[in-house]
Amino acid sequence: MLRLRPTLSAAASILSLAVAVAKAQPSARAECEATYPAAWGRAGKDVVWVPTSDAVVQAMLTMAKVTPQDVVVDLGAGDGRIAIAAAKSFGARSVGIEYDPDLAKLAGCLVQAEGVADKARIVEGDIFKEDFSGVSVVTMYLLPHLNLCVRHRILAMEPGTRVVSHQFSMADWDPDESAQVEGRNVYLWVVPARVDGVWDFRDRQGQTFSIELRQTFGKLGGEITRGRVREPLLSATVRGHDLRFTFDTAGVNVSFEGTVRDGEIAGALSTGAAGRPVEAVGTLRGALRAAPWAEMPAGCGSYYGQ
Repeated sequence: MLRLRPTLSAAASILSLAVAVAKAQPSARAECEATYPAAWGRAGKDVVWVPTSDAVVQAMLTMAKVTPQDVVVDLGAGDGRIAIAAAKSFGARSVGIEYDPDLAKLAGCLVQAEGVADKARIVEGDIFKEDFSGVSVVTMYLLPHLNLCVRHRILAMEPGTRVVSHQFSMADWDPDESAQVEGRNVYLWVVPARVDGVWDFRDRQGQTFSIELRQTFGKLGGEITRGRVREPLLSATVRGHDLRFTFDTAGVNVSFEGTVRDGEIAGALSTGAAGRPVEAVGTLRGALRAAPWAEMPAGCGSYYGQ
């Protein structure tokens, strides 16, 4: 089984194989479509094939802020149009995973016809078996229950990974952004860092405090304790590596903005007044709590041979 690897250099190696294979394929788009005909509504393993319109494809990749530094994977690639657009219009490296062998051949042929075989490739494979953990952007147009059954794998990816879905959401994981294009829904999520636990802070002025964070996806609750004073956190969120919260103390609203990396939160406290922000660094006390919200939902085991 071919697997996707987590680095750009590995992606380049994989893509070089695609170039060698594609040279034997037809080079004109119409010739590809004649050689590998595929009708809308074609039955597949778990879904029927309904292509995403070009306008929605562009909106998805734009919402995900795809750049040439990204590696994009499209789960259920169909005719490869998202993988092709990611490479052709955004300069990214891309991989489309498609279960249907005939659609995979069509998509591979179109990659060559569109002149992006140096950046894009199509894998004939099962999205529940292929390893896509190393990419920076995930796109998909799957049914709601399929979204749920890949969700735990997405949540285990590097914080900051962007995920875009055409039409269907991921249940209680609220999207970070949403839009409508041609009457179709487009949703964006950013994989959050794990922060559920107790963090001990020291600011630049030598003051210490602790924060207890309770996490569900990117939403946070909790309290800040300074001395004997314990106050609730307000508007607390984590998006990728970025963490924010506010709290009120003695009638003053204090905000914190920082980043989470390797068991450390580094940022600054600000009152929004004339005073300068005060830098503060927190370290995790003990271990992170379990994250039941990030586990595989019941009923998904059959997709993974369980």
